[in-house]
Amino acid sequence: MDINNSEKFKLNNLDAYSIDYKNYSKIDVKRGLRNIDGSGVLAGLTKVCEIHGYVVSEGEKIPDEGKLSLRGYNINDLVSVCGEDGRFSYEEVSFLLLMGHLPNIKEFEGFKKYLTSEAYLPHNFAEDMILKSPSRDIMNKLARSVLTLYSYDENADDTSVENVLRQSVSLIAKLPILASYGYRAKTHYFDGKSLILHQPKKEYSIAENILHMIRDDNKFTPEEAQILDIALMLHAEHGGGNNSAFTCRVLTSSGTDTYSAISGAINALKGPKHGGANAKVIQMFDDFKANISDWTDEDEVYDYLVKTLNKQTNDKSGLIYGIGHAVYTLSDPRTKILKEKAKILAEERGKAEEFALYEMVEKLAPQAFYNVKGTDKTVSANVDFYSGFVYSMLGIPKELFTPLFAIARVSGWCAHRLEELVSGGRILRPAYKSVCGYENEIKRIGER
Repeated sequence: MDINNSEKFKLNNLDAYSIDYKNYSKIDVKRGLRNIDGSGVLAGLTKVCEIHGYVVSEGEKIPDEGKLSLRGYNINDLVSVCGEDGRFSYEEVSFLLLMGHLPNIKEFEGFKKYLTSEAYLPHNFAEDMILKSPSRDIMNKLARSVLTLYSYDENADDTSVENVLRQSVSLIAKLPILASYGYRAKTHYFDGKSLILHQPKKEYSIAENILHMIRDDNKFTPEEAQILDIALMLHAEHGGGNNSAFTCRVLTSSGTDTYSAISGAINALKGPKHGGANAKVIQMFDDFKANISDWTDEDEVYDYLVKTLNKQTNDKSGLIYGIGHAVYTLSDPRTKILKEKAKILAEERGKAEEFALYEMVEKLAPQAFYNVKGTDKTVSANVDFYSGFVYSMLGIPKELFTPLFAIARVSGWCAHRLEELVSGGRILRPAYKSVCGYENEIKRIGER
C-alpha cells in the first residue's frame, strides 16, 4: 500500500467488514431492529403519535388500511378541521405535538406570535454561516446551520423541559429561513443565478413564508400556500420508530443538547431510504417518462417496472421509490390526501397525463413487486410517492424537497426529544455480538 497515493489507499479486501448473513438468523439478530415479519422491534413507548398499518391475529400479521393519529387525533380529521376556515394549520399541528392538545383561539394566536418573534437569524449568521460556506446539498447546510446555532444560545446545554421547549419553538421558526437561504446561496454560487434573500414576513404563515422566500418575485397564490401547508401537516410527525425520530431520541438519551439532537435527525432524514426518497421518486419518473413510449399502455409500464426491480433501469438500485413502507400495508393515509391535491394541481397545470402515469405505477407496482421478489408482502404507495410531484407542480425546486420534509418534521422531533427527556431516563444502547471467532497474535510492526 502506497500511503502517499490516495488512490491506492483503499480496502482491497472487505473481509474485515463482511458478515455472513447466516449468522443473523442463527443468533436471532433483529436486523434493522426488525422482527422476522418486518415489524419494528418494540424499543419504547410514546404518546406523541400512533401509526396503524396491520393487525396481528393468532401470531399472524394481517394487512389493514393505514391510520395515522397525532396525539390521538386522526390525520384526516386534523387536515379537514384545522383548515376549515381557510387558515393555515401547520402551526396548529406544531402546537398540538409540543403541548399535547389542540390550541384554542387565544393559545393559537399566542403561539403564532411566539413563532414570529423567533423567525430571524442571529446577527451576521446568514453572511458568515450560509453565504461564506455554501453547499450543493441543502440538507447538509441545514444540519450544519442548526448545529452552529448552538454557539448563539447562552443556555444551549440546558436540558430542562422549559429550555428545550424554548429551543424547539425557535428551531421550528428558523428552519424555513435556513433552508430558503441555503437554497439561495446554492443557486448563486454553484448555478450562477442572482443572489436574492427575502426576509420572512410577520403576517405570513410558515407555508406562505417558504414560498415568499424561495421565489424571486415573492408571488404565490392562496391555493399554492394552502396545499403546501397541508403537505407540512402530513409530514410533521410519524412515530418514534422512524429513522430520524429514533436518531433524535438516541441522541437525546445521551444527554446531549437540542441542536446536536436535531442536527442528527436532519442528517438521518437526508438518506434516500428515508426523507430523501421524495426526490428519488421524481428522478425515477423522469426515467420512466423518457423510456416508456406509451404511458397509457399497462403492459409496457408493467414490463418497465419489472426491469426496474431487476436493476436494469433508472439508478439500477432495484427499487421502485415511493412504494412500500415499514408499517403501512394496504394504504398510507397521507398518500391519499396528497394524491387528491396532486390530481387537482395536475388538471390545472396540464399535467393530467403525467398524473395518470403515477396512478398506473401505483396500481401495477405491487403486482410487479410480488412477481419479481417472490414475496407475499403487501405494499402500497407511501407519502413520498406523490409529495415530490406536488412540490414540482408548486414550482418548488428538487433541492428543497427533502429540506421541506425537515422543516415539517422538526415539530415531531422536538416532541419526541421532550418525551425522551421526561420519560426516557436511560441511554439507548442495543447490543452487538462479535462474530470475529478468533484471537490474533500481535506482531511487531517490522514483522508485519
